[in-house]
Amino acid sequence: MMETLLFIETGTGIDVHGQDVNVAAERAVIDAIHYNSMPGMKKILPNGNLQAMKVNVKLGIPRDRNKLDKEKIKQMIPYGTVSVEVLEGGLATTSGIFLEEQQDTNDLMYIVNAVVEVGY
Repeated sequence: MMETLLFIETGTGIDVHGQDVNVAAERAVIDAIHYNSMPGMKKILPNGNLQAMKVNVKLGIPRDRNKLDKEKIKQMIPYGTVSVEVLEGGLATTSGIFLEEQQDTNDLMYIVNAVVEVGY
């Protein structure tokens, strides 16, 4: 459980072909954390220990939530204790085209939203 919430990052990821929630979720997490630097974290965290950081990743996934590889998502965060929550959300909408050579099973693209909460 996170006692002190320091900041929240948000991101969106899309798998246009292949209908893979893992691809979309990974892209959403990258979008949320990719453009950030946290140079003051060592000053804020207890004992200046980056492993004391707690990170909660919330993912809004439109379909196939049971197919998400939570461990792979956890490995994307380099420090601290990471938890992953899977929520109903995101969007499944037409990509406008079905491409069998892209492993499409239908013409949908999956859009996943990520919220990355960081604290201790």
